Amino acid sequence: MPGVFDEAERAEPPGEPEPGLVPVRDPDGVGDPGPAVRPGSEGVELGGAGQAAPRGVARSSAVMAIATFFSRLTGFMRTVVIGAALGTALLGDAYKAAEMVPYTVYELLLGGLLASVFVPFLVRRRLADADGGAATERRLLGVVLLALAVLTVVAVLGAGLLVSVYASAYTGRQREVTVLLTRLLLVQIFFIGVSGLASTMLNVRQRFGAPMWAPVVNNVITMGAGLLFLWVAGRGRTPATVTDAQLTLMGLGSAFGTVAQSAVLAWTLRRAGFRWRPRLDLRGSGLGEAARTAIWMLVYVVVVQVGVLITANVATRAGHRAPGGGSGIATYSFALVVFQLPYAIVAVSVITALLPRMSAHVATGRRDLVRDDFSRGLRLACALLVPLWLGMLVFAVPGSVVLFAHGSLSEAGAHRIGTVLTVFAFMVLPFTLHQLLMRVFYALGDTRTPGLIAVPAGIAQAVTAVALLEFLPARQVVVWLPAAYGLFYLVGGTGAVFVLRRRLGGLDGRRIGRALVRLHAAALPAFVFAVAAVWSFGRLPGGRLSDLLAVVVGGLGGGALYVATARVMRVPEIGYFTSIAAARLRR
Repeated sequence: MPGVFDEAERAEPPGEPEPGLVPVRDPDGVGDPGPAVRPGSEGVELGGAGQAAPRGVARSSAVMAIATFFSRLTGFMRTVVIGAALGTALLGDAYKAAEMVPYTVYELLLGGLLASVFVPFLVRRRLADADGGAATERRLLGVVLLALAVLTVVAVLGAGLLVSVYASAYTGRQREVTVLLTRLLLVQIFFIGVSGLASTMLNVRQRFGAPMWAPVVNNVITMGAGLLFLWVAGRGRTPATVTDAQLTLMGLGSAFGTVAQSAVLAWTLRRAGFRWRPRLDLRGSGLGEAARTAIWMLVYVVVVQVGVLITANVATRAGHRAPGGGSGIATYSFALVVFQLPYAIVAVSVITALLPRMSAHVATGRRDLVRDDFSRGLRLACALLVPLWLGMLVFAVPGSVVLFAHGSLSEAGAHRIGTVLTVFAFMVLPFTLHQLLMRVFYALGDTRTPGLIAVPAGIAQAVTAVALLEFLPARQVVVWLPAAYGLFYLVGGTGAVFVLRRRLGGLDGRRIGRALVRLHAAALPAFVFAVAAVWSFGRLPGGRLSDLLAVVVGGLGGGALYVATARVMRVPEIGYFTSIAAARLRR
């Protein structure tokens, strides 16, 4: 992606310099917290330390891109296996509700701080301290490990209360199953924290490979646990027919994946030369000052996670009320994992290249260059995301049937996932726009404005989600929950645009608008071809085979048609990618 940025920059020379941009605080003191939207363990590589040292990560962008791809691929395969093992009815809902709790608790109490504050803090201490920041690292590790141990014990003991918070509608055996799974999975809190802290310290040492690859280990082990559960328990288990021993197998197997991930990172950290000697004396460490700078970032994370909590409650209540199952948190979560793939593969690479560039321009006071980089980054991301969101719209249902209709997950359940994913598809561009706007604030060293903007956005999401539960039939609630999810990013993005337009003297809106129109126009023939492929193969007998052929033929043919049309239309954003690809093929 840095090469594509360079190609685009050569083709788009800057205008007259516009100096005078003043950062809110030193951008080097603010890390990148990631999207902070994870409802469960999928995508752990997106937040936290994986993106927290932008300058170093940018130098290792190839490692990050490849590792992110495989991490997301195995995370997606893990989701498919869990769906096959547990389905999308009440048992699948119980597991997804239980899986959500430890990650949300961790993110609320520690994850956002590690990512946004402590990485840049440790980088500065390594440069400034005579011991290279070793004492500070030992203090941080000692305090965090003690806090994690206490938090894990308290959470395990309070599993029943946490289930009441996240899945208050569950009663009887459904609640018993959820509490048991939650108690088993809450053990992960300690090891999630160890992984985050080890990743933080590895990134500080410019070691980016292990933090990006370690989630693959977690995903593979959890897939093994799901397959073992399916072999032992068989298909079609429900809360009434599953045994506690079978649940323990699934829960401990999933938790062991996190244990293995943390062990890999801790071992890599030791190989990098770190030796820990426990220290709990915080006087003079500077950790308190670092934590105080995170207040507004913490506000943002809390608002997002409250939205996760409300969404979980709405989805679990709707799933509990709806007849026949398949209308609860499991269906929503499976669709959400697929929805996040385009962002994870495309936009993360853009952000990796974009954030250090913008931070450098802020340091020199050049608001024109910050504006140009934001515009360029959004347009390059959209060059790939426009066909992806349209493809998701077309292939959501047949693709979900091909991928998810296995084991305990019926074809009707997979079709349901595809329906929810169809609504999610409309949120791909707003979600990405919001994330890029947040990175402009981080480049400015401003965490206060994103925190303030998140409050009305979170209120809009919460009110909409609750309204869906009150006014729609139970089976329709989960279908439209993505609209509430997307409203957070629409409202937040609108507020961010309003603020940044004033601060940067505009956001190059006309050029961005023209690019979006051209990209959608170039994608229109491909969209029509994909629709025709789905319609044609859908009329043939064969079930899942027909769906597979529709996705393969429509996807490959539509992709080729998009590139060809964009070349004919001379869409510059596609030209930057094809120029880099052609240059590398000639080598």
